[in-house]
Amino acid sequence: MAETSTRSSGAATTTSSSYSSSGSPITQMAQDHIFSILLLLPTDSIISFSMTCSRFRRDWGPTTVDALKFSAEATNCQQQLSWMRLYKKVCQLDSVSCHRLSGPDAGMVLPKPRASHSLNFVSDCLVLFGGGSEGGRHIDDTWVAYIGNDFRRMLRWEKITSGIPSGRFGHTCVVIGNHLVLFGGINDDGIRHNDTWVGQVALNETLGFTVSWRLLDVGSVAPPPRGAHAGCCIGNNRMVIHGGIGLYGLRLGDTWMLDLSENLCFGTWHEVVTHPSPPARSGHTLTCIGGSRTVLFGGRGLSYNVLNDLWLFEFSEVYSKWVQILYELKNVPGGISLPRVGHSATLILGGRVLIYGGEDSQRHRKDDFWVLDTGAITSVNPIPLNSRGLLVNIWKRLNAEGYKPECRSFHGACTDRSGRFLFVFGGMVDG
Repeated sequence: MAETSTRSSGAATTTSSSYSSSGSPITQMAQDHIFSILLLLPTDSIISFSMTCSRFRRDWGPTTVDALKFSAEATNCQQQLSWMRLYKKVCQLDSVSCHRLSGPDAGMVLPKPRASHSLNFVSDCLVLFGGGSEGGRHIDDTWVAYIGNDFRRMLRWEKITSGIPSGRFGHTCVVIGNHLVLFGGINDDGIRHNDTWVGQVALNETLGFTVSWRLLDVGSVAPPPRGAHAGCCIGNNRMVIHGGIGLYGLRLGDTWMLDLSENLCFGTWHEVVTHPSPPARSGHTLTCIGGSRTVLFGGRGLSYNVLNDLWLFEFSEVYSKWVQILYELKNVPGGISLPRVGHSATLILGGRVLIYGGEDSQRHRKDDFWVLDTGAITSVNPIPLNSRGLLVNIWKRLNAEGYKPECRSFHGACTDRSGRFLFVFGGMVDG
C-alpha cells in the first residue's frame, strides 16, 4: 500500500494551528477588541489575515479547513500555522511525496492482492471491500485499518466480515456522512449486480472495530445490472452513477441518481436523461468537486478505445445537465499519455482532482500523477480560453518523490478528511 502527501516545491504542507475544533476564538470576540489587536499588527500581517482566512474557506471549503486544523492539533504541533504560506504552497502544488505503508510485524495477516475493489475513508478508518483476485475470482471480505488524524507509516488491518455483501468486483462504494453506500459489481460467474448496500463502521469496547452491512430498500426501480461503472456522492444524501458494463458485455452510457432518506433506511433510484451526455464507457471516474458539481474523466469506449474527454455534471432539483469541457491538449506536457482507463481521480486539498495510474489502449500501465484544476471548470463561460474556445492550463503533471510505486490500474484510492493524504491499495501491475 502507498500513501501520498501533497507537497509543493519539496515542502510538506503539514503545519500547526492554535484553533480548536469548535471554531476560531476570534468569532467570540467583541469587534472593538479585534480592531485593537489588528492595530498592533504590521501591515502585511493585516493583509494576510484579511485575504487568506476568507480565501481558505472560499477555495477549499469549510470541511477541508476544519480537518486541517484538527489534524494539526492532533499531532500536537507547537509552531503557529502560517495561513498565507500554506495557501501559496498548496496553490503552487507541483509534486507528491510517496511512502510505502507496512504492517506492524511480518506475521500479521494482510488483505490478499486484488483489483477493481473499493477503498474508502470513513469514521477515521480505511475500509476495503471486495475486488477480483488472481485468476479473476471475486472476493467477498471487508477489511478495516484505523488511521485517525495523523500520518501513519504502519497500518494494522483487521478482517471484519466475509460473505456480506456477496463477492464482486467493479462495484462502486461512496461515503455519505458516516456511512458507505455500495452499488452493483460483477462476480466471477459474470453475473452483474444492481443491488444497493449500506455499511457503517463502529468501535466496540470488546470486539474492536465492526462493519455492519445491510441491503438498502430501494423499491421496485433500480439501474440495470452492471460493473466497471463510475460513481460518487453528491451532498449528504445522494449518489450518482454513470455507465459501466451491463448484460452481454454491453457498455452503458446512462446516468442514475439515488436519493437517500435522512436515516438511510430507504432510497429511490431515478434515471437522469439529458442531452448531450457522455458516450457509453467503462473504467472511468466520477468525482464530486463541491456542491452539486461532478466531473467525469476517461474510460474505455464502445470501440474499445481509451478516452481522455472531460465532462461536468451539474445536478439540480429542477434541471440537471451534462456539459463537455473542451480543453487544449497540446499545452499538456506529455499529453499523449493523458488518455487512460482504470485510473483513480480523487478530490484533494485545494479543491483539485488528483489522477493517478491507469492504463492506455495497449494496456501499458501508468504510475504518473496529474492534477486537474477544477477552478476553471464551469458550464457557463469557462476561463481561461484560447482563440478556439478551448480551456488551457487546466492539467498539470506532478513529480513523484520518495518511494516509487509500481505502475498499476484498477486500484483503490481515497483521501483522508483533509485531502492532504491519498491512500492507494492494490490494483493490476505489470508481471
